[in-house]
Amino acid sequence: MIKVLLADDEAMIRAGVRAVLAVDPEIEVVAEAGDGREAIRLALAHRPDVALLDIRMPRMDGLAAIAELRRAAPGTAVVMLTTFGEDDYIARALGEGADGFLLKSEDPRELLAGLHAVAEGGACLSPRVARRVVSALADGRMTREAAARERVAALTPRERDVLTLLAAGLPNARIARRLHLVEGTVKAHVSSILIRLGAENRVQAAIVAHEAGLTAGTPGTTAGTPGTEVS
Repeated sequence: MIKVLLADDEAMIRAGVRAVLAVDPEIEVVAEAGDGREAIRLALAHRPDVALLDIRMPRMDGLAAIAELRRAAPGTAVVMLTTFGEDDYIARALGEGADGFLLKSEDPRELLAGLHAVAEGGACLSPRVARRVVSALADGRMTREAAARERVAALTPRERDVLTLLAAGLPNARIARRLHLVEGTVKAHVSSILIRLGAENRVQAAIVAHEAGLTAGTPGTTAGTPGTEVS
């Protein structure tokens, strides 16, 4: 089961989201909070796999809660579920280490798929948010591309393989199958990649990969070639 903490200050919204999640037999809402501080307290008590947070909440909003959750419950992934898709909110959430950013106005299937992706170690952005992120990355692209290429150059060839597939949205298990590695080795590579890139999470690492032009099928990458390990 994917254990989910749901935090939103509007009870009707929480009820609606809970009803959507109830459709999936592999997802269980283990706690509900009306503000960020309560979300942190409940995350410590229930240790959910994913915390699904609104942005605008009393006492402590969702953006402020991300950093606290990272420190207090590092095993809990954080996904923002909000009405507000402004660039500033997206940038701040991803900058604080959110693993996903979804809009309440999107298809409910995007929410279910996103929770599964994050629970498997991946990341999720709603289609409209992804377009805004890509558009934002296009502004001042030359400067960021150069900086990103320099950061990626510090990786080993195998770490670049892993980063390429991570940036394509693949969870660790699928990366392991593609590269013929054991999943534990992939997890170790991902941890090393985050440290070397100075990234908080997979979303930030994927952004660096895209800025550097490191995508599946890019000439010069070796993603998809077999490693020497077998599972």
